[in-house]
Amino acid sequence: MWMLQAATILTLGLGVLAQYFPDHNDKCTEGSCYPATGDLLIGRAHKLTASSTCGLDGPETYCIAGKCFECDSREKYNEYTYPNSHTIDNVVTTFTPNRLKTWWQSQNGEENVTIQLDLEAEFHFTHIIMTFKTFRPAAMVIERSADHGQSWKVYRYFAFDCSASFPYISQGPVINVDDVICDSRYSDMEPSTEGEVIFRALDPVFKIPDPYSQHIQNLLRITNLRVRMLKLHTLGDNLLDGREEIKQKYYYALYDMVVRGSCFCYGHASECAPVRGIETSEEGMVHGLCICKHHTTGLNCEECQGFYQDVPWRPAEGRNTNACKRCECNHHTDRCHFDMAVYLSSGNVSGGVCDSCQHNTQGQHCEGCKPFFYQHPNRHLRDPHICEPCDCDPLGSLNGGVCDSVTDILRGMVAGQCRCKPNAEGERCDHCKQGHYGLSEDPLGCLSCSCNTLGTLPGGNPCDTVSGNCFCKRLVTGRYCNQCAPQHWGLSNDMDGCRPCDCDLGGALNNNCSPVTGQCVCREHMFGRRCDQVESGYYFASLDHYIFEAEDAAFQPEVKVVPRPLPVDRQPTWTGVGFANVPEGEKIRFTIDNVPQSMEYTLLIRYEPQLPDVWEQVMVDVVRTGFPSPSAHCSPPYADQQSVSLPPGYRYVVLSRPLCLEKGQKYTVEMLLALYSSNDLHHHPHMLIDSIVLLPVVRDLELFSGSPDRQAAWEMFQKYRCLERSQSVQKTPMTDICKEYIFSASALLHQGAMECQCDLRGSLSLVCDSIGGQCQCRTNVMGKKCDTCAPGTFQLGPSGCRPCECDSLGSQNAFCHATTGQCSCLPGVYGRTCVHCLHNHWGFPHCQPCFCNGHSQHCHPHTGQCLECRDHTTGTHCERCENGYHGNALLGSGEQCRPCMCPDGPGSGRQFADTCYHKLNSLQLVCVCSPGYKGPRCEECAPGFYGNPEVVGGRCHPCQCNGNIDMHDPGSCDARTGVCLKCLFHSEGHRCQHCSPGYHGDASTQSCQKCMCLPLGTVAHSCVDGECKCDRVSGQCACLPGVEGLHCDHCAPNTWNINSGDGCQPCQCHHIHSYSLSCDLLSGQCSCKPGFGGRTCEECRELFWGDPEVKCYACDCDPRGIATPQCNKMTGRCVCVEGVTGQRCDSCGRGYVGTFPDCQRCHQCFSDWDVTVGELTNQTQRLVDAVDELKVSGVTVAYQDTISSLEDGAKQLTQIIEDNKAQQTLTHSQNLLQQANELKLALDHSLNRSEATVNQVSAEHAKAVDEVNTLTQEAQRLQDSTDEKQQQVLLIKHSDLRGASDSIREYYQQSVDAESRASRATTDHLSPVEQSTSLRQAAETTLNALQAEVELKQQLQGERLDKLKKELEQDDLSKLSYQVCGAASGPESCGDCGGLGCAGEDGVPQCGGENCQGLITQSSDMWSKAKDLDQDILKSLKEVEKLHRMVSDARGRADEAKHSAHDVLLKANQSKARVEQTNQELRELIQEIRDFLTNGTNLERIEALADEVLKLRMPVEAHKLKNITMEIRQHVANLTTVDNILAESADQAQVAERLLQQARAISEKASELKEEADEVKTALNESEHAQSVANDSLKAAKSDLNNTQQQLTSVESETAASEFKLSDSTQRLLDLEKGVRVVREKTLETSNTAEVTKRQTDYISEDTAQTKRALELEVEPNFKLVSRLMEQKAVGVSNARERAMQLQQEAKDLLEDATSKLQRLKELERDFSVNQQTLAERAEELRGLEKAAEEILHELSQRVTVYSTCL
Repeated sequence: MWMLQAATILTLGLGVLAQYFPDHNDKCTEGSCYPATGDLLIGRAHKLTASSTCGLDGPETYCIAGKCFECDSREKYNEYTYPNSHTIDNVVTTFTPNRLKTWWQSQNGEENVTIQLDLEAEFHFTHIIMTFKTFRPAAMVIERSADHGQSWKVYRYFAFDCSASFPYISQGPVINVDDVICDSRYSDMEPSTEGEVIFRALDPVFKIPDPYSQHIQNLLRITNLRVRMLKLHTLGDNLLDGREEIKQKYYYALYDMVVRGSCFCYGHASECAPVRGIETSEEGMVHGLCICKHHTTGLNCEECQGFYQDVPWRPAEGRNTNACKRCECNHHTDRCHFDMAVYLSSGNVSGGVCDSCQHNTQGQHCEGCKPFFYQHPNRHLRDPHICEPCDCDPLGSLNGGVCDSVTDILRGMVAGQCRCKPNAEGERCDHCKQGHYGLSEDPLGCLSCSCNTLGTLPGGNPCDTVSGNCFCKRLVTGRYCNQCAPQHWGLSNDMDGCRPCDCDLGGALNNNCSPVTGQCVCREHMFGRRCDQVESGYYFASLDHYIFEAEDAAFQPEVKVVPRPLPVDRQPTWTGVGFANVPEGEKIRFTIDNVPQSMEYTLLIRYEPQLPDVWEQVMVDVVRTGFPSPSAHCSPPYADQQSVSLPPGYRYVVLSRPLCLEKGQKYTVEMLLALYSSNDLHHHPHMLIDSIVLLPVVRDLELFSGSPDRQAAWEMFQKYRCLERSQSVQKTPMTDICKEYIFSASALLHQGAMECQCDLRGSLSLVCDSIGGQCQCRTNVMGKKCDTCAPGTFQLGPSGCRPCECDSLGSQNAFCHATTGQCSCLPGVYGRTCVHCLHNHWGFPHCQPCFCNGHSQHCHPHTGQCLECRDHTTGTHCERCENGYHGNALLGSGEQCRPCMCPDGPGSGRQFADTCYHKLNSLQLVCVCSPGYKGPRCEECAPGFYGNPEVVGGRCHPCQCNGNIDMHDPGSCDARTGVCLKCLFHSEGHRCQHCSPGYHGDASTQSCQKCMCLPLGTVAHSCVDGECKCDRVSGQCACLPGVEGLHCDHCAPNTWNINSGDGCQPCQCHHIHSYSLSCDLLSGQCSCKPGFGGRTCEECRELFWGDPEVKCYACDCDPRGIATPQCNKMTGRCVCVEGVTGQRCDSCGRGYVGTFPDCQRCHQCFSDWDVTVGELTNQTQRLVDAVDELKVSGVTVAYQDTISSLEDGAKQLTQIIEDNKAQQTLTHSQNLLQQANELKLALDHSLNRSEATVNQVSAEHAKAVDEVNTLTQEAQRLQDSTDEKQQQVLLIKHSDLRGASDSIREYYQQSVDAESRASRATTDHLSPVEQSTSLRQAAETTLNALQAEVELKQQLQGERLDKLKKELEQDDLSKLSYQVCGAASGPESCGDCGGLGCAGEDGVPQCGGENCQGLITQSSDMWSKAKDLDQDILKSLKEVEKLHRMVSDARGRADEAKHSAHDVLLKANQSKARVEQTNQELRELIQEIRDFLTNGTNLERIEALADEVLKLRMPVEAHKLKNITMEIRQHVANLTTVDNILAESADQAQVAERLLQQARAISEKASELKEEADEVKTALNESEHAQSVANDSLKAAKSDLNNTQQQLTSVESETAASEFKLSDSTQRLLDLEKGVRVVREKTLETSNTAEVTKRQTDYISEDTAQTKRALELEVEPNFKLVSRLMEQKAVGVSNARERAMQLQQEAKDLLEDATSKLQRLKELERDFSVNQQTLAERAEELRGLEKAAEEILHELSQRVTVYSTCL
């Protein structure tokens, strides 16, 4: 290594010496010189890289012409050890004999591959030659870089198809030598190997006028060369195909590459040496270090030598060496550099600038002296002592004492002269100018006064000449008059210089402010320069902030609270929820414990007069309830008693003397309305007291006391009457002056701003009004904190308060309890909203007892209809007998309801009539038979029914024929077995359960329809005489191969030719040469790509022949001898006419003579002999072939078929013996017999289950059958029309296969669609007839279930009420009343403490009170303590809320990314929603049609609509379809359904069930809380525990009784509504059945005797009454069953309730506390959600700003790009 370095240094040294001692034979002395060129790749194989090389990670397989090889490039190529290595260094030319054995190869299937050569220096590039082993690239680019890969420029583009690969690149020709074009000469597929790509940097066709120009040199100069191969020749294959066998055929392979060039020396060297650090030195390597001449140096001679910088470096050009020139520095240095600016300014003469000048010299040529020196005028420029030092005072002169360097009269310079600073003067600059002081090192020499002009007095000297102190204005201070005096700010040009701070006396701590901004020091939660604003979430209180409502005060029962709803169109004249109505002589007591500051306050009374005279005497007594503080502000005594009158013309009055109150003390204000008027004799005078208000005496505050200016402020406060606004409830707009004064007073009073404290449930926001603190309340919420429901509302929640909705008829007023919502009901009315009567009464609001003819004690609370009728009665008043009984049920009739013997009576097992009656004349019993029965005593089965009613338990069941028989025909089914005999609607089977042959569908829904198989596409044995059979269920025809569709009417995908009669044939379209795999259905022609033809696109196109995978050739036929222009697709042989032969049909054929094209047939003898010779030749050839075959296979081959046949026969005989078919057949028959027996049992069971259903729908079924027959006939007509159209279509198809194919398909599809619609309208699974039957059955089942369930629950609740009532009546509650309320029970014992059964004047139950010893009073005291504890908890929750806000902020920042992603998802969902909207509209239309078919109950209307549909022709125009859609929607909207009745009944049943579940849940909840209650009980005294348990039990019993009564009333109401709807639906059904039965009976009696008809007419009225009673008979058995079930369940519920009553009160307090805390947590969670939403909105705004910034940045980037192109 060191030897190489030494050689390099020696070479450089010799080069330098050569420049001083030139060789006379060196061409560089005569002008430019250049090194020889060579292959730049030699010695630089390690600098050549490829982006893709096969086998680098392991062996890879590649293929050539079907033969595959292996590539393993993990090691370098070695002929013996690694012959399959194809790395990039193999392309370096070695001129060895095995040149074609080594090459570089890329990975399989990769198209974007780059080969790059990185040079160590700049080289002169001439041309490149590449020899490829495979196809040359279909697209390629050669690029160069002259800055070591920092930027690239294109030399040339190469492409097979330049327009496709490089559409924006010119394709030539080349006009200029540096034009970039796309060349297609080197990109063809031929040759397939050893194809070359050649590129010359300078095309020889161009004559270069100046080859040494910078333009040409830049074109040839390179540091990197890159070849990018972009596209492979794939011969039609798709590289996107994932199959490896495709990719293994295509890759790049390069035998060798030559890059010719030379060392780039800019014409300053004729030879080069290795670059330092390059150890490789192979023979023929072109080195990169120039041996420079012409005083140049550098790797490429790109710069001048160190002291040869006087002219700029330039390349040598032709005969001009452009050698570097020596610098001129006057012998003061030997170093210099070139400066282009200096060179240009000298007129391109000299640009060398000397460096490191000595002898105190400086300048371009060291011709001047350095600073602090000057040039001696009498010495030579090259004299070492030419420069002398300056003599200037360094403090007063410029630049530290620099003098003029030379004498120059024009410039005013004298050698050695000093230059003074601006504020200094003198020959040596050694003293100050006038007005300055202190000569120093300051840049100005002497210090300036530096007085601030804003704070300095104008005129005269601004400062003292000795000390420099400035003369300041009145309010300005400081040495430089640049500071304001204390409590002033804003230095300016004012006369006094600064302005006062003027801080707000209340909002600021003091009057000090920032001298620059004037910002005062604010109190807590205040801001603004003067501290005259409050932060968000805080407010300043008004003067009447401390309001104490009269309705919240303590008073006796004589004082009543009068709530008043808030007016809608004006402001209220009161505060709070209303007033306290105080009679004369009564008092109310207010408690004041929130005095903000110890001072005097004025007491204000707000009221509303009720009488015309003045209320003469009101006594106000203020008493301190606590102990005095050590630093008492007010002197004792602490009581104050005053008297005031209340005039009728005012709404408030102020006490004459102020009250002195101290902070932290508790006061009681008692107001006694002593005397109304001494002159008025009004018996019960009273006054509405609104509230009392504490108004601070603001005159005593610091704001209005002290200095004269504050006294003026007080006068201004009075002038604008700011205090009067605070005294009235209705406020006038506050002036700005009053607002400022009240703001300051509030801040002084409360030491800052007050927090809003808005209630989370009742307020819309936590931010309140900054003036007064009023929060934004939700609906029906009031109060400053939005924590109270407005009068007439209750239950404060997240949505505000709910309206009371007290019934105007049943309640005393419109107000209710604020928590429970209980209204004040009138006597005899109960319920939360007072909308129900008491038990056993009805007729709200005028309730009256139930009347049930002595058969029931219960009735419906609204209609009075009797419930739970006894003695086999039913009806609204239990006035008639129930079904199965007859007689007179009216009270006082003396008769009873007796059973009907039809034939054996109810409960006998043989009762087949719902009711009966006696004929008046003969007293004969007439039975009204149930459906399915007939006879005088209903002892026989009716037509359409079967069974054995003669035995006990025997029944008549409907024949199970799936609705496919005539129920009026006695022979339609067997009367004993029920086997169907006369099946209708194309059905068959013992149950008419199958469609007849040739028909398909569901026979159970009468939807069998004819098979519509297309004979051309159906298997032949399935059709007889044009009638085809199909699958009986699905209707699927037996299709031929390739044919599909329900009717075998079209070919499967990618098949054709259904007319062949053998099925559809595969298209067999070529998967590459055709656009798709499908073909024409009639001709089978595939859709071929350009260049291909034939039916399957596997051939060349018309008039061409050959292998389309390789190449197609044009048919070269002589048109004079051909029969068709198309030659043979495979051989290219032309198709000749008779008598012509040859490849081109250009000569006469065998048996013809003459000159083409005039060919004449030979004589007949030639033909005869030719046939004979040909036959002999064929026979001879066959014999030869037979002999050859015998030689190979032997003689036995000829008998091989006979032997094989015998062996097969033996095998078949053996198999028959082994199979034992007889035994298998016997076993199979036994299995089939067992299955048949099982099937028979299942069918019998199914028939028994369906009996009841068939009985109910028999009458309607007959009618529906007629309707279906009509629809079926219409459908058959449509079917015939469809068949006729189909025959017409077939005729057209056979006549013109191509022209009419599209019309045939369209008309045929229309016909099939019309048939399908008609079939669905009559026999589909969702047909109107089937829907009517299923809906009726479902309705009857649901109604029966609801009736049983409701009656069961009703019976249970009634029994529970009776039991509770008896228990309460038996127990003595006096002792419990005394323990709970403090007084005994009963009206005679009611006093101040009340008791059980006691009520106040307002009708509200009264229990306990002040000074009572009952548990109610004790609980109230404990409740007060609990409220105090709750306040402490609320304070803690506030701290939690602050932490919650901090967490919300952090979470909001964390969720920003989530919201951004969510926004992207929303945009995607919006796009998706637009796409799905159209689909949704279509689904809605389909659903409406389904609803129409499902919910319709009017059969006549459905039939009419179906007829209209069948008569219509289906349109195909868009506007017609739209009109029909609108008509369908109108018909659907007009239909009526029974779903609403069923849904409502189901909802009411669910409500009743839910009430029972709630009772069970209460019991379970009480059991769970028992353990916690036990822990509480251990801490109490045993006697108190027993007393508490007894009292709680009493309260729980009362509460449970009330709740149970309310629930029962609700159940009764809902039960009555359900029963009414049930009765109505049942009545309609029975009326219909009754009509059918009456018609049948009348017909029978008319045929027998006319006398029976007469008597039947006489007893019509009796028949009607008996029919009603018969309907009611169905309810009684179900009612008894339900009653028994409810009795069983009631026992368990009663026991659970007794246990719950013992623990309910003890758990109540704990449950309420937990509920309140849970509610609080929910409210905090809602606030958290609101904050999250706010943060999301802020994040959205931030994203908008970011987007705007990105758009601006994008615009800037575009402009930068535009401007960059201008260089």
